[in-house]
Amino acid sequence: MALVKVAETHEVPVGQSKRVVVKRVPVAIFHLEDGYYAVADTCSHAEASLSEGQIMGDRVACPRHGALFDIRTGAALTLPAVTPVETFKVVVQGNDILVEV
Repeated sequence: MALVKVAETHEVPVGQSKRVVVKRVPVAIFHLEDGYYAVADTCSHAEASLSEGQIMGDRVACPRHGALFDIRTGAALTLPAVTPVETFKVVVQGNDILVEV
């Protein structure tokens, strides 16, 4: 799999997220204090965009039903979600954010 440039670092400040599409896959890019992370942008429970959810530390809340997901691992942490979301490798090269999907 190849790395694909999806954004530049200035586009995703710490504590923020950005929705991108990589090879037709919606991906949420998150910038936490310790780096950038990428997960599938669709909640595993309710087809909502996780990039639009509230970020609380290393967790994001689904904007539809409030299920919490671990941004680093994709794990579903609270009901109603029980299935994790896929995670993707992120590499930062200079100012470029690259994701492997």
